[in-house]
Amino acid sequence: MNELQQAPIWILVAASVLVLSQGSWLFMNARKRGLGKMAWFWGIWGSTTVPLPLILYWVIVIRPKREKPKT
Repeated sequence: MNELQQAPIWILVAASVLVLSQGSWLFMNARKRGLGKMAWFWGIWGSTTVPLPLILYWVIVIRPKREKPKT
């Protein structure tokens, strides 16, 4: 029997909510940061898998802006 058919429904619902909320958050945060059309990229990619898009968003977008310039 197919493994997806054997999975409890609550796991499928939780995974769907997690993926959709991650994609929505990435889209809204990227738009807030002024990334323009890249916000769509982050939102769509964030709606496909968990947690790689979130980790890479942090490394590429958030972390460089948090680093203080060395003087």
